[in-house]
Amino acid sequence: MAKLLLVEDNEMNRDMLSRRLMRKGYTVIIAVDGGEGVSLAKSESPDLILMDMSLPVIDGWTATRQLKADSQTKSIPIIALTAHAMSGDREKALEAGCDDYDSKPIEFPRLLGKIESFLKKG
Repeated sequence: MAKLLLVEDNEMNRDMLSRRLMRKGYTVIIAVDGGEGVSLAKSESPDLILMDMSLPVIDGWTATRQLKADSQTKSIPIIALTAHAMSGDREKALEAGCDDYDSKPIEFPRLLGKIESFLKKG
């Protein structure tokens, strides 16, 4: 089954989302800040990254730009996860290099559909 990297600093969001994804059969690797997310993306080569945008150390925008600028990780799809569902956020996420965008609170069936869609393309 596919390997997902979840980059999320909020423990409650992280636990809920990782448990639900594991129940669907995914392997879930967890990073709690943007810096850890970048290094785990390089060492683990996940099939897809779920990137919170409001992160400590390196924010999700910067982490995404770093991953998309690196030949080793640039082809990994990144879905931005953000509570800042304001107009312009989707565009900002896509400009940073995210392949898609989902707002919090997470609507799991919708997010799962996006994940499955990217994994089928790969």
